[in-house]
Amino acid sequence: MGIRAPRATRGRWELTALLNAADPSAEAAEQHLWLFRWLQWLREPGPATEDTPAAEAAMPTPWPVRRLRLFVDVVDRHPEHRARVGAVLRQVFARLDATGLLADFGFAPRQGFLSEVAERLRLGWLPGTPQTTDLGALFPLLFRGDEDAEWLAAVDAATTGRLLRIVLPPEDAPAGAEPWRAAIVESIQLLASQIRAAGLSGAMRQRMDESLLAGRPFHQVVQAAEALRAGHLDGVDDAARLQQAHYLRAVLAACRTAAASVRSHLDEHGISVDLVFQVAQLQARGARIEALLDCLVSDIVPGGEPAGAPPDAATELHRLLLGLVRCAEERRSLTALFRRHYALLARKVTERSAETGEHYITRNRAEFRAMLAHAAGGGAVIGFTTIAKFLLGALALSAFWAGFAAGLNYALSFLLIYLAHWTVATKQPAMTAPALAARLEGVAASDAAVEDFVDQVAHLLRSQFAGIVGNLALVVPVVLAVQGLGWWLGGRPVVGPAQAEYVLHSLHLLGPTALYAAFTGVLLFASSLIAGWVENWFVFHRLDSAMAWNPSLRDRLGAARAGRWAAWWRKHISGIAANVSLGFMLGVVPVVGAFFGLPLEVRHVTLSMGQLAAALGAEGLALLHQPAFWWCLASIPVVGVLNLAVSFSLAFRLALSARGLRVQDRGRLYAALRRRARQAPLSFFLPPREAADAPRMAG
Repeated sequence: MGIRAPRATRGRWELTALLNAADPSAEAAEQHLWLFRWLQWLREPGPATEDTPAAEAAMPTPWPVRRLRLFVDVVDRHPEHRARVGAVLRQVFARLDATGLLADFGFAPRQGFLSEVAERLRLGWLPGTPQTTDLGALFPLLFRGDEDAEWLAAVDAATTGRLLRIVLPPEDAPAGAEPWRAAIVESIQLLASQIRAAGLSGAMRQRMDESLLAGRPFHQVVQAAEALRAGHLDGVDDAARLQQAHYLRAVLAACRTAAASVRSHLDEHGISVDLVFQVAQLQARGARIEALLDCLVSDIVPGGEPAGAPPDAATELHRLLLGLVRCAEERRSLTALFRRHYALLARKVTERSAETGEHYITRNRAEFRAMLAHAAGGGAVIGFTTIAKFLLGALALSAFWAGFAAGLNYALSFLLIYLAHWTVATKQPAMTAPALAARLEGVAASDAAVEDFVDQVAHLLRSQFAGIVGNLALVVPVVLAVQGLGWWLGGRPVVGPAQAEYVLHSLHLLGPTALYAAFTGVLLFASSLIAGWVENWFVFHRLDSAMAWNPSLRDRLGAARAGRWAAWWRKHISGIAANVSLGFMLGVVPVVGAFFGLPLEVRHVTLSMGQLAAALGAEGLALLHQPAFWWCLASIPVVGVLNLAVSFSLAFRLALSARGLRVQDRGRLYAALRRRARQAPLSFFLPPREAADAPRMAG
């Protein structure tokens, strides 16, 4: 290839110009900028050619790999370029602190989830600078994550080895002058110290299996890393180096196993996002040490001599670089951070919801009738809640206080229903979805598991049907009775014609009712998340133990009462949190949305039916002749379906994600559901008559 005149267009460099710009005497920032320009040149797409072989067309080599091979070829053929490029690269890597990349890059500077969120926002929003002495700070400026990882993975070992020989010191350099060895040993020591600090922290130590800590692995990991460093400084033989590396790997495995045991103690101690984050960081640091050890001992040939700068070292360094590039993309991503570190917390939330949700699923006629009765009690309370909502609206409070008053009304009503062991139908799906998702774990294994899943779907739909029917069966007569009592005592209804007109306008099927009903489903799902989170928080901070054993509380309540009080709160904290949070969200969220210009309202099926009954009580039977009434009545099933479907689907998807499940056999499930719908359609609405029901009904 001929050398053309140096030329660099704006943002694009030709190879000759790039090679001539490599200046060993330039400032550090200029050399770092040259490295950036070199990678930028590698990423440029090449010209399209018509003579590409068929095999290469089927599996084309990425253009960055082709350009890298061209770069190495040109540098190898021109000693002056080889000397200049090699000198620049050696100066860059000798000047930069490699431990910033090998030991720190990809890990949080502080052991906290929120601080890591802030750090990632800073990395994403603020530009980087090549004027730095930290290789970890320069690295994300050079590499773009997944975009670079794809072509780096396609680089062959021969090209990697040739490039590495350009970077390595000349053959007459003193032994052991390879630039990466000292940095790798130092980085292993730093990582080992960080693993020990994390593993011995109070929150981690309390939740790890004590038997796995008996050998003191978190103390030994630093000692093993120090022995490895001393061995490399003393120049021990290859067999001793391998033995030191194997010992460190064994200690690391013990540390990572102990950290993994944290998960088995979550029910007893609870979990926090920060703790999940610390466990993940500890595991990732252990994996980084493993990768560094692979590079450190890659030059050892069993039964032979060290290979100097062999392809083994090049292969391991290439693998390490590829892992760091992938880490760079993940380091920028907030989505990856939330997805990974909320997964365990989401699982605990859904598991707690699943335990609660089992109580909302009816499986026989006795349980079905009990659900109808519980739902009827809930509907009666909601009837009075509806009347109270209209009375609070008549006070003409300011927007915030009107929303707060409405939320307090809903929260107290839902709490009364919960404490009376009654039911609000729309609260069931978010709790029952995790219980249903648990049944999917065995679906791929057998047809029996598929049929069991279909049975659960039928039980669930029947439970929802019973809940809605029971709610609506009493909310309407209660509201009409209150309206009738107003006519009888005061000569006018409690809810007047003006409010009735507003109901007919707001509930109309052709308006935004469906959208608001779906939004209410989101709030129903959110209340189940809050319930699981609050219960986990309660357990994590050991508040039940504090209630039972705190000296002041025991003196004030007595030992027996304090114990009962602690047990009651441990049992009911989730339900209280779900009901109170749902009530206040239904009242306050629309007000907050209006403040930001978002026209959000809530449409709850039982409350909506109560409002329509109040309108009927205000206008009388003449309202039945108005089309608006029937449009509103037609919207009730739409509201109910959307309340249930949205909250259930969100909870179901979260449960699947938290359990790491992928429903790959959707076709089998859908076919089984269709078969059940053809053979026994009523089983989705009414429980089958079973002989086993007789003793229970008689009891």
